[in-house]
Amino acid sequence: MKRVRRWLPSFLLVLPSIILVGIFVYGFIGKTVFTSLVRVKTKSGRIKAPGGWENYSQLLADGRYQHAMWNLLVLTVVFVAGTMVFGLLWALLLEKGVTGEGFFRSVFLFPMAVSFVAAGVIWRWLLSPAKDGQATGLNQLFVHLGMPGLQSSWYSSGKFNMAAMAVPAIWQLSGYIMALFLAGFRGISEDQREAARVDGASEFKLYWNVLFPQLSPIALSALIIVGHMSMKMFDLIYAIAGQSSYTAEVPATLMWTQMFQLNNPTAAAANATILLVIVAVVVVPYLIYTNRTERGGR
Repeated sequence: MKRVRRWLPSFLLVLPSIILVGIFVYGFIGKTVFTSLVRVKTKSGRIKAPGGWENYSQLLADGRYQHAMWNLLVLTVVFVAGTMVFGLLWALLLEKGVTGEGFFRSVFLFPMAVSFVAAGVIWRWLLSPAKDGQATGLNQLFVHLGMPGLQSSWYSSGKFNMAAMAVPAIWQLSGYIMALFLAGFRGISEDQREAARVDGASEFKLYWNVLFPQLSPIALSALIIVGHMSMKMFDLIYAIAGQSSYTAEVPATLMWTQMFQLNNPTAAAANATILLVIVAVVVVPYLIYTNRTERGGR
């Protein structure tokens, strides 16, 4: 009874949150999975969704879905690589203690304060595919600089068009990754740096052998964060390319099309479930690793 009295008030305090999460998170996930397995027929008797796991087979065999998955792969690789490289580069520059560090830190972090939709409206103009006399945005800048050969169709065509779509996302989130790395650098004591310099280590060896290895947990966290964000990205792509752009389509935007334009909630639910599984495959092992690391450190 004493144990019950100890944890009962705390349990009652968090019980409303448990109920809300159970209904609006796990309940809706269960509903989505159930919908993805439903057998659907049209009024004419044509089978729209065969039901069960065949719904997933049908979706995975769809050329449009395969195209969306390829776009997602290109977007994820470029987005993750870009944010990690620029975030680390900016952190290295600020870690050296440049003049006006507070100003530059604010400049790098400012894009993160802008919503993806607002940024998408701006980048839609910057990445306009119009060329030559009709050029706007970056293409117009290239014309004024006397480099019309650098004009591009950006996200509107090409097998790797999603690399251009990743540019606005890199612009927005590189500052966040910079803040993570910068906090990691500042968390390393000056004594370790001085000891390495006394031992004759050059600046390159100091960073490569002493500082960077201690940033590996932060780098892993950053990879997981930006990786799962790219898989779920919808609003930025929607704002730039529009709601029915095939060339810039990813599973998240395809889900919108399946649900509201094709009136096919079963396919949209199957799409959402596959996306959830992909994100879980990335995030869950990281959570397990983090939990074991924290327990081992106690």
